[in-house]
Amino acid sequence: MNWVGLLVVVHVLVALVIIGLVLLQHGKGADMGSGFGGGASGSLFGATGSANFLSRTTGVLAAVFFVLSLALTYVASNRPVEAGGGGVMDAARQKQQEPQKSVPAPSQQPAQDKPAAQPEPAAPAQGATPAETPKDKQVPQ
Repeated sequence: MNWVGLLVVVHVLVALVIIGLVLLQHGKGADMGSGFGGGASGSLFGATGSANFLSRTTGVLAAVFFVLSLALTYVASNRPVEAGGGGVMDAARQKQQEPQKSVPAPSQQPAQDKPAAQPEPAAPAQGATPAETPKDKQVPQ
């Protein structure tokens, strides 16, 4: 596995651990009496104690997550475009830069490729008698 793949795996694992740690922590407003002012020691957000192990670990992992995010962004933006890689815009640019292959028009194709044309019936001349014109098919009733 290359080192970019290793960064992605570590990034996902750190994110999952942060999610778990945040869900395990006890919220400030979780006590029943805190909604009515019980336990507040005069500070704006209530009584705050010293940071415990879970909150310190969450802070460290958040910093690691932030650094990994920046590293992955840097690697993705400075990666050389491979022959088959790149994004949609790179593929569009390569397609525009390729010389246009000329496809012969249908009228320029050889005659043996075309099906034999069947002659169309000639239109009756003006002043022709009804016996000379083709008759409509009559359906028996």
